[in-house]
Amino acid sequence: MNLSDNKERFISIYKENIARPGSEKLLDYLLSSSSDFFAAPASTRYHGNYEGGLLEHSLNVYDCLCDYLSREKVKNDFGLEYSDETIAIVSLLHDLCKINVYKSGFRNVKGEDGVWRQVPNYTYDDNLPYGHGEKSVYIISGFMRLSREEAFAIRYHMGFSGEENKNTVGNALEMFPLALALNIADMEASFLIEGKNNV
Repeated sequence: MNLSDNKERFISIYKENIARPGSEKLLDYLLSSSSDFFAAPASTRYHGNYEGGLLEHSLNVYDCLCDYLSREKVKNDFGLEYSDETIAIVSLLHDLCKINVYKSGFRNVKGEDGVWRQVPNYTYDDNLPYGHGEKSVYIISGFMRLSREEAFAIRYHMGFSGEENKNTVGNALEMFPLALALNIADMEASFLIEGKNNV
């Protein structure tokens, strides 16, 4: 899908599933000139490091989370069932912390022929360094209320790959299974769908 199709799909999923008070204002913000959500990359060098990468990653996480939660074992043995609204919120919005932090530029790269060339790249410049998952929760909460499990899922969607205390992460994933499910979906999207070998 191209950027335009991804944007249309995101808006459609959002409007069909998220009706919480304040959700319209959050979508208006995402669509405004104050936000680069739909054009931003997902990272500087790894998964989704291209225009629209953040949008594509958000949709991939949504698809992966829907798939994971639809599995019989997950539903029957683990008892994980969430509303369509909750699934859309945590997956589509988990990386809002990446809005307006990537700046496009160029870097010099030596080609196989030994000639240096300028290639496009992104640098990271965060004017609101509030952490990763916690920053996404902070941004969303400025527009609409999250349930406790939604907030913890977004906060801990990085799982053990973050920089925080591992005991805290383990406790959060055990207490809030949606956080573990979102982490699995995020890792699947990042490494299996969008990884360096899949670009």
